[in-house]
Amino acid sequence: MTEWLDSFWQTLTPGNVLLGVGLFLLSLGFSFAAIAVVMVKIPKNYFSSHYQQDFMPDSPWIVRWGAVAAKNLFGVFLILLGLALSLPGVPGQGLLTILLGIIMLDIPGKRPLEARIIKRPNVLAAVNKLRARFDKPPLELD
Repeated sequence: MTEWLDSFWQTLTPGNVLLGVGLFLLSLGFSFAAIAVVMVKIPKNYFSSHYQQDFMPDSPWIVRWGAVAAKNLFGVFLILLGLALSLPGVPGQGLLTILLGIIMLDIPGKRPLEARIIKRPNVLAAVNKLRARFDKPPLELD
């Protein structure tokens, strides 16, 4: 056990530390920016059970298929990033990043999961505060 710790300390150089801090700050900034854009742009009734969506309805099937595949891959990436941001000691908006990833996915049963996350008082307050900053109405929930 101490051998592993000794080798860890030997490989810990200022360059490695700066690289780690830089990647962390980059992912944190990306997470905040993506959350802000999506939470401001979604319709106020997105989390309502009456909301119907259609992704790129007037596009050719090949463009639509490619966009849906890219959107789902991006959603998986955001969920993994949100899980990392949810770890103790890692600052960031983990739950909001996971919510953003779930919104991006096209999977059955995602609506109840989205609703469970957004109905948390702290999450809903943060999203509505962000929306108010950009003169958007608060989200409507069932």
